[in-house]
Amino acid sequence: MIHDNSDAVNDIAWSRIVQLGLVYFGLVFGVGFILGTLRVLLFVPMVGERLAEIGETPLMLLAVYFVARWIVRRFRIPPRRWCRIQVGFTGLALLLLAEWGVVMFVRNESIGEYIAGRDPVAGAVYLVSLALFALMPALIRGVANSSGDSARKKGRAVR
Repeated sequence: MIHDNSDAVNDIAWSRIVQLGLVYFGLVFGVGFILGTLRVLLFVPMVGERLAEIGETPLMLLAVYFVARWIVRRFRIPPRRWCRIQVGFTGLALLLLAEWGVVMFVRNESIGEYIAGRDPVAGAVYLVSLALFALMPALIRGVANSSGDSARKKGRAVR
């Protein structure tokens, strides 16, 4: 279980980074699973693989943004960029492990075969989306300490 009692000033423990990265990965992966299923079943037959993948990307990036914002606020990840980058890159590592696991064990392809078989345009868009996924927790602004003191000192309302 993830606890909300982290100190908003100091770095957070590696175990907490892994937990938060796991939550971040799990929520985004769940959305991606649903959207990917819809993409393959509904949109690929209508518009083709490339357009279906590119069309799914903005929806996934919205999901990434909202999940990252929720994680940062809900678990009060300190506003230090390094803490948030660690959470994002932990989520990315888990996402890549899950994807490569599916590629190797379900599709019975090597990573090289999988990469070579990707559409170059959709693949480039996908790489950019992976980078944004990894960086999104660090791009989310704010989060005061648990009492909201820093927001009050700056004259902002605490929500």
